[in-house]
Amino acid sequence: MTEPVIAQKEPIAVDLEAGETYHWCACGRSANQPFCDGSHKDTGLEPLTFTADESKTAYLCACKRSAGKPFCDGTHKEL
Repeated sequence: MTEPVIAQKEPIAVDLEAGETYHWCACGRSANQPFCDGSHKDTGLEPLTFTADESKTAYLCACKRSAGKPFCDGTHKEL
């Protein structure tokens, strides 16, 4: 399996809508960060699909190393 690319070393703030389904980029190659654009093809990595449980601003991981994917847990500070 390919190691994910670090898209950036800080989270990306996004407005999530309750009940909406999102596809978080796990490979770091998407031009539509933090969401998947299909760039993971042939990497062995797949996007993480999740449904927002509430409408809110969330900070999604862009370093692709968070233990709480897709949400940032501060791991980028260690890179």
